[in-house]
Amino acid sequence: MLARMSSEPEQQIGVGTPDAFQRLWTPHRMAYLQGEGKPTGPGAGDGCPFCVIPGKSDEDGLITARGEKVYAALNLYPYNGGHLLIMPYRHVADYTGLTGPETAELAAFTKQAMTALRTASAPHGFNIGLNQGTAAGAGIAAHLHQHVVPRWGGDANFMPIVGHTKVLPQLLAETRRLIADAWPAQD
Repeated sequence: MLARMSSEPEQQIGVGTPDAFQRLWTPHRMAYLQGEGKPTGPGAGDGCPFCVIPGKSDEDGLITARGEKVYAALNLYPYNGGHLLIMPYRHVADYTGLTGPETAELAAFTKQAMTALRTASAPHGFNIGLNQGTAAGAGIAAHLHQHVVPRWGGDANFMPIVGHTKVLPQLLAETRRLIADAWPAQD
């Protein structure tokens, strides 16, 4: 749903003293904040979304590419538009637990993700990394996932800094289609 933009403040009942602030409501984020869809334990059978996603269609799972050992999917709660996660199909928590072929394909998918994102949306740079363990910031620590986050000059504007809100210019389904279409052929 698109927010109505107006120069006139909208009177809202029950919000306290009226002010001149416009509000950008993002109720879909509440599921993330409340931990919806997070695993209930460390095992693959404990509701791990990264184990469930490969059984869905590419569109429903937001999958942009599938390999033999790993797959790439859009982050459901992205830092930026095009924020990809690259995960092994196998439920493994630690980078040192990957097999040689899994490590190699994860690295190859990282390169392919960068190529696809450059084709689809021309970012100026990338943040790429793994958060190992809850203490290191992993939202789902039980299943290894690497972040590939496209960045553009000036993308840290007042909205995330002051408003703690990220404005994404495109629906996830459209972003998924553009990246999937731009994904390079396997070497």
